Amino acid sequence: MRGVLVILACLFASLSPLDCNQQGSIPEGDLLVLTVATQETDGFRRFLRSAKHFNYTIRVLGKGETWKGGDYMSPPGGGQKVRLLKSALEDIQEENKVILFVDSYDVIFSSGPKELLKKFQQAKHRVVFSAETLIWPDRHLEDKHPHVREGKRFLGAGGFIGYAPNLKQMLSDWSGADSDSDQLFFTKIYINPEKRVSCGFLKLYYEVMLKFEDGRVRARNVLYDTLPVIVHGNGPTKLQINYLGNYIPNLWMFETGCTICNEDLRPLSGLQESEYPVVVIGIFIQQPTPFVTVFFERLLNLKYPKNRLRLFIYNQEYHHEPHVRTFLEYHESEYQGVKLIGPEEDIDPETSRDIGFDMCREDIDCVYFFSIDVDVVLKNKDTLRILIELNKPFIAPMMSKPGRLWTNFWGALSADGYYARSEDYVDIVQGRRVGLWNVPYVSNIFLIKADTLRTDLKDPDLFESETLDADMAFCSKVRDKGVFMFVTNMHTFGRVLSTENYQTNHLHNDLWQIFENPVEWEERYIHENYSKVLKDGLIEMPCPDVYWFPVFTDVACKHLIEEMEHFGQWSGGGNVDKRIQGGYENVPTIDIHMNQVGYDKEWHKFLLDYVAPVTEKMYPGYFTRAQFDLAFVVRYKPDEQPALSPHHDASTFTINIALNQVGVDYQGGGCRFLRYNCSVTAPRRGWALMHPGRLTHYHEGLPTVEGVRYISVSFVDP
Repeated sequence: MRGVLVILACLFASLSPLDCNQQGSIPEGDLLVLTVATQETDGFRRFLRSAKHFNYTIRVLGKGETWKGGDYMSPPGGGQKVRLLKSALEDIQEENKVILFVDSYDVIFSSGPKELLKKFQQAKHRVVFSAETLIWPDRHLEDKHPHVREGKRFLGAGGFIGYAPNLKQMLSDWSGADSDSDQLFFTKIYINPEKRVSCGFLKLYYEVMLKFEDGRVRARNVLYDTLPVIVHGNGPTKLQINYLGNYIPNLWMFETGCTICNEDLRPLSGLQESEYPVVVIGIFIQQPTPFVTVFFERLLNLKYPKNRLRLFIYNQEYHHEPHVRTFLEYHESEYQGVKLIGPEEDIDPETSRDIGFDMCREDIDCVYFFSIDVDVVLKNKDTLRILIELNKPFIAPMMSKPGRLWTNFWGALSADGYYARSEDYVDIVQGRRVGLWNVPYVSNIFLIKADTLRTDLKDPDLFESETLDADMAFCSKVRDKGVFMFVTNMHTFGRVLSTENYQTNHLHNDLWQIFENPVEWEERYIHENYSKVLKDGLIEMPCPDVYWFPVFTDVACKHLIEEMEHFGQWSGGGNVDKRIQGGYENVPTIDIHMNQVGYDKEWHKFLLDYVAPVTEKMYPGYFTRAQFDLAFVVRYKPDEQPALSPHHDASTFTINIALNQVGVDYQGGGCRFLRYNCSVTAPRRGWALMHPGRLTHYHEGLPTVEGVRYISVSFVDP
């Protein structure tokens, strides 16, 4: 890890030489840590947790005050800290009291008072400051700084340690405003030869790595090969401190895993439904997306009282209006309230998200805002409960894309604010490190407390930026406000769909997603018992060498029928057929070919992935590439074509899948194998009949006497 990371360790810019005759170590009871925190942020809570871990005595200054000291984004600022420190020192009378003054929002202790005091004594000065590699805020003072042989040359105001009387003397001349620069004030003291004795610098400023050993986690500075006591990530290096803060002090170790994941929880078990926190769920449809119907089905299945949920739905796509409308028609009354913004309102995506936040901000009962993009596959029905119980101001469940290292979070940022891979990213994604992770960027799905939206994130236009995408702009503003964005991989939550090549020119466009989203396609369209075909031998043999097994869901059957009827160009059932090579069909059917609806590549993928393994299992020694000349859906009707005369198929083997249900959708039908005088008269919807095509299995289609029968037929390896 490289960056401007300030680490207070052994020896720094020094003021006032220490009496070299001092004997013995400084008692830990003589150390007092002073810090300024006008509000309780995530960073402040992290600082206190690390201090408590090492038993530091902390006194917090400025609580409840309005901060007027500026921030790292706008110079100079910091004078308010000096005023508060000067006032606090007036109450300290002990001559031997050692004061450590550090920032709190971006500081972590990585070792205890004993090591800190030992290193302070080794400096042999009564006041020791951290050092900087860059001079700030007045570059004109560079020449007045003493040159050093090792370390960093310029003084930093983010942390210093010294005896109380010396610090009082140092601050005695302060009379500045809260908005004045603390850095400049201390710098002018340091460059004054009468007030400063140069002793040398040690600034851990370059490459910092985590060091795991002996049940501890430390930050190790590669340049100086030291283990610092305090880690301070100032200014743009706050991202590095957030990364280190996922581990230090001992928050995550290989031996124990996450040590704080079960702290400060908000348990929901035992609550009455009326006691559950009210959540506004923001659903955002910004582009054509597959499986939107499934998204709403999963939303309905969330294990959370619907009368404690309010929905904000933003739909920018006319294509998805029927999906949204159908969901609301049947389920709107189950929720506490619904607000819908449709494509006709012409509201841009960035504004829609701010409107969603406002729906929660302005509702005094709203406790959380749960933002979900429609391309999220929310598999875990307990997701909302899990996130609420973790009790963070901002938290996201980790989502991935199958077979890829893509997730909905970034572990680090590049210098220009875009994606960079952190050292631990792959381990987190692949589950070798499990816990809660403070990260610089999340997208697609997150839970945020309403109080956070009303305070730290109350500004409008959180998603607006002239240079950044909306999600990056939002995360940047969240970071700037000091709100930690946590992601958890302690459970499996789901995944994110690929939307890049989604087309909307069919009736059931999801059927075409077998390449882009194969996992979701399989869950939607492949029979729930298909896996048992290969594992448990769930295959029947109703006739010799005829195998019967489940392959399609009812939804797959329904969608194939409706897609063909929507296309509507059924063949006439005559022998002349220009669709096939030679233009003549010996045994014609009324059908539509898969290539007529542009489904031939997808059908071949289906045969290769789901039929070929069964073929090779049941016909040992035969290997198929699942090639086909003909794959089609056949329609049988009493007044159109009720049956099919005896014939051989032009195939090595044939797949015949029943698409609807005998006794419900039609009467009669079935298939008779003449050589064996064996018939399958009650085909099951979604089940495939697989049989040899040539020579041995001469067969006929039995008459459909009522209703309409649909089957899908494939002549494989012609």
